[in-house]
Amino acid sequence: MSQVNIKPLADRVLVEPAAAEEKTASGLYIPDTAKEKPQKGTVVAVGSGKKDEPLTVKVGDTVLYGKYAGTELSVDGKDFLIMREADIFAVL
Repeated sequence: MSQVNIKPLADRVLVEPAAAEEKTASGLYIPDTAKEKPQKGTVVAVGSGKKDEPLTVKVGDTVLYGKYAGTELSVDGKDFLIMREADIFAVL
């Protein structure tokens, strides 16, 4: 899990996406242009929540989110997504 100096605000969560699949089940390599965007990742930072709405996810949780959820950002060469907690579907 990465350490980053980003503090999300309110109900926002910073997620490090899981690596995209490199190979199919049968062993064929998938080119970068055909890789599916991961929809699973690890929470690396959380905001303080909103008044009367505390956050339910915590740092270290593995979460599932929508294919187009969040905004992509790159910090020190690593890719992250910042999204609202409402964009998270489940904690694994």
